[in-house]
Amino acid sequence: MGNKFIQDQYPDSFSHCYGCGRLNAEGLQLKSYIEGQDVVCTFQPQPHQLAVPGFVYGGLIASIIDCHSIGTAAAAAMGESGETFDEKTAPRYVTKSLEVEFIKPTPINSLITVKARVVESGRTHRVIHAELFSADELRAKGVVVAVPIPEHMLPAI
Repeated sequence: MGNKFIQDQYPDSFSHCYGCGRLNAEGLQLKSYIEGQDVVCTFQPQPHQLAVPGFVYGGLIASIIDCHSIGTAAAAAMGESGETFDEKTAPRYVTKSLEVEFIKPTPINSLITVKARVVESGRTHRVIHAELFSADELRAKGVVVAVPIPEHMLPAI
């Protein structure tokens, strides 16, 4: 995949996600990329995404960890197969479970960086561990179990 963003490899039919969809003008538009053994993304929180003055809303933190981890699962599938993906073969995953541990409040005015990696990979699922940093400190950790998207959720192609 080189230095390309994972989400830019998704076909248009899978590019509307609130968290990472490049075609969702109202979404977060997360961009994840491979850096060594990790998959990384950065995000600058906006003033309206606060919980209390000065700090990021916890639901946003959970969403970032969730969506970035799903991108990490897709990157692992892309790396394993080495194929080029199109509308019919794009490796898409959805969240089976999400666990987030909030370590420390996340300041609204600092860039967020998330690092994730697949720690377990099977035919029916992938387990991803993610760490969210801001102002050079660990602020949250997450574990996501990602599963291939069910048939009934696939767009008509």
